[in-house]
Amino acid sequence: MVLWGWVVSGQTLTFEEYRPKSTLVVSQHPTSRAKFPFVDVHGHPRRMLSAERIDTLVKEMDALNLRVMVNLDGRSGDLLKRVLADVKSRYPDRFVVFANLDFSNIDDPEWGKRAAATLEQDIRGGAAGLKIYKNLGLSQRDTKGKRIPVDDPRFDPVWAVCAKMNVPVLIHTADPAPFWQPWDKSNERWLEMKEFPDRQKPPEKYPPWDQIIGEQHRMFKKHPQTKFINAHLGWYGNNLPEFGRLMDEMPNMHTEIGAVLAELGRQPRTARQWFIRYQNRVLFGKDIYNPTEYHTYFRVLETADEYFDYYRRRHAFWQMYGMDLPDEVLKKLYYKNALRLIPAINAKGFPQ
Repeated sequence: MVLWGWVVSGQTLTFEEYRPKSTLVVSQHPTSRAKFPFVDVHGHPRRMLSAERIDTLVKEMDALNLRVMVNLDGRSGDLLKRVLADVKSRYPDRFVVFANLDFSNIDDPEWGKRAAATLEQDIRGGAAGLKIYKNLGLSQRDTKGKRIPVDDPRFDPVWAVCAKMNVPVLIHTADPAPFWQPWDKSNERWLEMKEFPDRQKPPEKYPPWDQIIGEQHRMFKKHPQTKFINAHLGWYGNNLPEFGRLMDEMPNMHTEIGAVLAELGRQPRTARQWFIRYQNRVLFGKDIYNPTEYHTYFRVLETADEYFDYYRRRHAFWQMYGMDLPDEVLKKLYYKNALRLIPAINAKGFPQ
């Protein structure tokens, strides 16, 4: 093949193989430690299985300036008590733990009251909040095989207890909308769905994305006294204007940025304006724990760097740009909003 006078040997590269090295020369400010101490409100520290591993985790947290991690996987009852005992005995100020619900016997007419009573007991025992996983609305079913919607009235007593006890609900609903769209060349999540085919959401198996998200929003509106932290920017990181409208519509809805940094880093000017406007409502979250991946978060949030790599190609085959957030916005994102929404966090160790 002759192209512009040069003989080019035939080559075939897959999308996965093509990884060009940028020739762009710009200012670089890699950032391995957060500018201010921070709270990670979306933690799944699966390595907390022994005293030695907790010690290692805390050393890694110190290097990152990660002051407090929220462990969202506390479970309930005796399991929760053991998790709380493990962290409180060694590092009482470095971790807080959220409880989870047990869906067993959900068809029992008294399930809601029982679940609420158990949760209240868990909170009195030290749980700092409630975490709801994405199975609610997606895969959780009753004994008749019927999908349980996010706004199922059986959960009303649970949300009421959270309001009464002044603890937040961190809730993950659905998944990115492209998982519901055709898996073809125009889908931005093509690579992710190739690597993880089970993330595709075919219509014969799942209700529409808009339906599930709508259930969540109706539930938020029905319980205005309950503080909800909508995980992953509510899956609206690709549509911040609409998410802003929803934030205005639901003042009890807060959010966090776990696993959606790739959306923010490709629209730094729009995202910066959005973060400034909603600076009192956004918290820092990471989701999957990997110490080095935090570095990209810091760089996007704190610097004005241009065109740098993200850490997971299936989430972003594009490059990142820094938002260069103002210090006061960073402080709210990193710790001030978390201290206000999660009273169980000890404010010691954070700038006053």
